[in-house]
Amino acid sequence: MTLNPTLERVTDRIIVRSAATRSAYLERMRAAQSKGPSRGHLSCSGQAHAYAAAGPDQSRLATESTGHLGIVTAYNDMLSAHQPFEGYPQIIRDAARAVGGSAQVAGGVPAMCDGVTQGEAGMELSLFSRDVIAMATAVALSHNTFDAAMFLGVCDKIVPGLVIGAQSFGHLPAVFAPAGPMSSGLGNEDKARVRRQFAAGEVGRADLMAAEMAAYHGPGTCTFYGTANTNQMLMEFMGLHLPGASFVPPDSDLRQALTEEGARRALSLSALGEAYTPVCDILDERAFVNGIVGLNATGGSTNLLIHLVAMARAGGIILDWQDFSDLSDVTPLLARVYPNGLADVNMFHAAGGLGYLIGQLLEVGLLHPDTKTVAGEGLQAYTRSPVLEQDDLSWGAPITDSLNPAILRPAEEAFQPSGGLKRLEGALGEAVIKVSAVDKKHRLIEAPVRVFDDQNAVKEAFKAGEFTGDVIVVVRFQGPKANGMPELHSLTPLLSILQGRGHQVALVTDGRMSGASGKVPAAIHVCPEAADGGLIARLQDGDIMRLDAEAGRLDVLTKGVETRALADYDASASAAGCGRELFGVFRQSVGTASSGATVFGE
Repeated sequence: MTLNPTLERVTDRIIVRSAATRSAYLERMRAAQSKGPSRGHLSCSGQAHAYAAAGPDQSRLATESTGHLGIVTAYNDMLSAHQPFEGYPQIIRDAARAVGGSAQVAGGVPAMCDGVTQGEAGMELSLFSRDVIAMATAVALSHNTFDAAMFLGVCDKIVPGLVIGAQSFGHLPAVFAPAGPMSSGLGNEDKARVRRQFAAGEVGRADLMAAEMAAYHGPGTCTFYGTANTNQMLMEFMGLHLPGASFVPPDSDLRQALTEEGARRALSLSALGEAYTPVCDILDERAFVNGIVGLNATGGSTNLLIHLVAMARAGGIILDWQDFSDLSDVTPLLARVYPNGLADVNMFHAAGGLGYLIGQLLEVGLLHPDTKTVAGEGLQAYTRSPVLEQDDLSWGAPITDSLNPAILRPAEEAFQPSGGLKRLEGALGEAVIKVSAVDKKHRLIEAPVRVFDDQNAVKEAFKAGEFTGDVIVVVRFQGPKANGMPELHSLTPLLSILQGRGHQVALVTDGRMSGASGKVPAAIHVCPEAADGGLIARLQDGDIMRLDAEAGRLDVLTKGVETRALADYDASASAAGCGRELFGVFRQSVGTASSGATVFGE
């Protein structure tokens, strides 16, 4: 199949745009490769320290040149998605030993739950935790004793942070091992309905708590298609998972077999193995374009508009939001998974999942088929599903049929012709919007604005009955420089209530919305942000704004706004408490959302 011309054009311009930075990055990685397996350069004392607690592997590490695997884990048992990782290191060690290699936990990285911190002070650390994870990954691998690495992570900032950190050791192979989704509980739409009822005062906290506990009830990833599950999709589209690994449930025999095979595969990809494939060669410009296509085709999380930019820059590749928007225009939406539909990820996987979806996109030329992957083949390998028969792991025939067209459709019968991610431009600068779950009648809104500097003030205004007509709610001073760019997902229920009352409603913010951005149009990640002197800091109640998601416009119709003084902002509320005082240097040095909101430089 001939590649889609827009896919080719966007890829080519990314390659040209990134030529200098990508070349410099690859030069560093080739220099690291040329030194050979790192632990051979350690002193005898250094090696003895590294192997002292290696148990049965100690002698082998000291005297033989066999592959040694470093494990970087985001395990904790507060995150349901990460609790299954508790037993992974032993599984990996045993699998490595069985093929003559060895493995050690190189280090742990923090993993916080955005679901717990929504609307709380801790959410202001969430985005910055990604860069902390990247730095912690570098510390874990800095002992230079490993020939390859396995990365254990699932959720919102964890996978992007691990990918950024892995690329600082891009001369090593990297295999990412997921944990899988929890079993289906209370349906996502039913959960959302109870949340709306609680926000409207129609049910009490006991009913809300019962619904939440029925939805989040066991080990594994949350079953809606938010950032965590979008991350898992990306790891397959970009070739860092084994094919079909993303949505296999925890504690299943197939899940363990995939983890074991991941360890064996990582060792085989090392310089001491049969097919040396460092992660710097997997994560090239084409792999990131494939990831963007996957994001659009599945209606994935808006958070990845920030994370993919930061992940790419770690490998010298420069993406911008226009790349996402142009690819969205030609990528059909092939999946309906909550919040873009009623199904959860278990239903999506059962209907054919990523294997079917990747096959469809390959057929219409919307993916680069020949990228390098940890499977050792191009993306065609990712159209097949893993099968475990009598303890033997294999991959079946390509998945060519959807078992539920209400969840997964072929490209020629797509739910909509475009992916639903759109770059917005206008007087405020630039922003992005996800409209895959937004009804067409809500994609064009012209209304007066209500301006808030804090999401709690929006909630108070709602409780006071102040929203009585069409409104564009502006929540500013929520960008990375102001307070770390928290998600504002806790506003979703009340904005949905206003929309349900027949009002035209939208959110405009320099903050983030959520991986679960849904039915209310939200122009997010506004750049320049208010704390950086953006025009959003000059808006006042009653100004008329026009949001046109179809045309990609975000305009202020009131005249003279640009001549007003900037609004005053008291940053002290976000300066301390809940650990925020430790992140002042991050707020001072972080880049713009459009450049990845990273502290590692523009």
